[in-house]
Amino acid sequence: MQGVPDEFNDIRDRASFRHLPGLPGVELYRAHIARYAFEPHTHEGFGIGAIEQGAERFRYRGAWHVAGAGSLVTMNPDELHTGQAESQDGWRYQMIYLDPHTLSEISGEPVWWFHDAVRQDPARASATLALIQAIWQHDDPLARQGILLQLVELLRPIASAPPAPREATRRFSRVREYLHDNYMRPVTLDELAAIAALSPWHFQRQFKAHFHVTPHQMLMAIRLWRAKQLLTNGMAPAAVAAATGLSDQAHLTRAFSWRYGITPARYQKQVRG
Repeated sequence: MQGVPDEFNDIRDRASFRHLPGLPGVELYRAHIARYAFEPHTHEGFGIGAIEQGAERFRYRGAWHVAGAGSLVTMNPDELHTGQAESQDGWRYQMIYLDPHTLSEISGEPVWWFHDAVRQDPARASATLALIQAIWQHDDPLARQGILLQLVELLRPIASAPPAPREATRRFSRVREYLHDNYMRPVTLDELAAIAALSPWHFQRQFKAHFHVTPHQMLMAIRLWRAKQLLTNGMAPAAVAAATGLSDQAHLTRAFSWRYGITPARYQKQVRG
């Protein structure tokens, strides 16, 4: 595989991203990670994939999970998570990230939700890997779309309706929306607490209890997800740093690599072909 970022300290660590012409809202990812530990980060799309070899340990929705070979991994959009090796030689895996609107169009259903982040389902995991790999390999857009439909049909039986929102969920969702709208500038704890009608320190404790990360960690995750969009559109990394509220290109490179395992420049080169 290509795409080893400069920040990886172990030569076994490597990661590749790919976007496909004619398939908007779809991102492919494959990696082997032996020593690298990913900082909390998020994806705006559903993350669907499987472990080919080894085992991964990650924190998601306030709990630790271990995914070994033959495990199916399913993550909902905008959920912060980490990632690190659980086995001595790390883990090899493939993922596909699907924008919620794209997934709804493919499936014909408006709402999807995965209750389990890790599912011990070797048959479905193996089929998922084969379909993701086939999407990587096919050059024919029509063939890719057919394979993507197969993947969605494979996963539909394990998806469910999302839980009904509670008052705390609605309150902190407003804060998250505010961070999405204001990621490009400095944000203070006082202004976020005011949105939730709580005192600053009480707000920060409650926010972390709800999302399992601090407000700053979520803000950085949103900034780096936005950086991926801008890099995909061809914006230069230095300009991306300024547009996402980061101090300079070096700050962008460090933060991006910690979360995605690849430098911004190399990510841009991969997804733009």
